[in-house]
Amino acid sequence: MKFLVLWQMELSLLSPEMARAVGAMPEYGERLQREGKVLARYHVVGSHGGAWIYEVDSHEEFERLLGRAPVFNFARYTVHALADMDSGRPGD
Repeated sequence: MKFLVLWQMELSLLSPEMARAVGAMPEYGERLQREGKVLARYHVVGSHGGAWIYEVDSHEEFERLLGRAPVFNFARYTVHALADMDSGRPGD
């Protein structure tokens, strides 16, 4: 299962705790990439947030990983389930 997660920081919650959470995100993301749970991570230009593509075994695993993100309590999330597009043509 793949999910595209767009997350944006809630700047109204700016605090020392939020700054620490933001600082912990690169290490968290790198670990998930090494484990094969995050396929790609992008910064959204002009925004305070990012776009990550998760690949997980279940909805429960996805929710657990998302909930453990350091910025979980400081960000707003938009989640899109992704489906692979068939590259074949009808009749092939």
